[in-house]
Amino acid sequence: MNFQRLYLLTALLAALPVQADVMYQCVDEGGHKSFSNIKSSAKGAKCTAMDLGAPVTVPAPKAAAKTPTPATFPKVDDSTQKARDTDRRRILDSELAAEQKNLDEAKKALAEQEAIILPNERMQHGGISGGKVEERIAPYRDKVALHERNIEAIQKEIAKLR
Repeated sequence: MNFQRLYLLTALLAALPVQADVMYQCVDEGGHKSFSNIKSSAKGAKCTAMDLGAPVTVPAPKAAAKTPTPATFPKVDDSTQKARDTDRRRILDSELAAEQKNLDEAKKALAEQEAIILPNERMQHGGISGGKVEERIAPYRDKVALHERNIEAIQKEIAKLR
């Protein structure tokens, strides 16, 4: 579905009358208010039906007028744009190299942490408490995942270049 059809569909749906049979204001034991068209089944919740009045019609948003770009609007010549694109590619390539290096270091640190078992992670009967190990190495795994996501984002940006 193209953008114009999606916009038109959204505009048509927005213009429909908004109406619910009944709306409830519910207050739970902690004093938190919630509003819903379904009466809360939470224990101790007190719900009150609300008068909504007449249905409300929301007007469709007006389409923005299309105006041509003024002739006096500044333009960038081809050589300047090419230089900018070259600089951008160079910057993205250097960021990619730095992230790759950071990823390699993070993977190395994770491998080192996975290889050691701390004394407080050993159980009384000689086993290993997997929960404690996982808790300790989770930040290392998160760091690896972060650098992998950064690399993926930089690669997408490089792919968008001309």
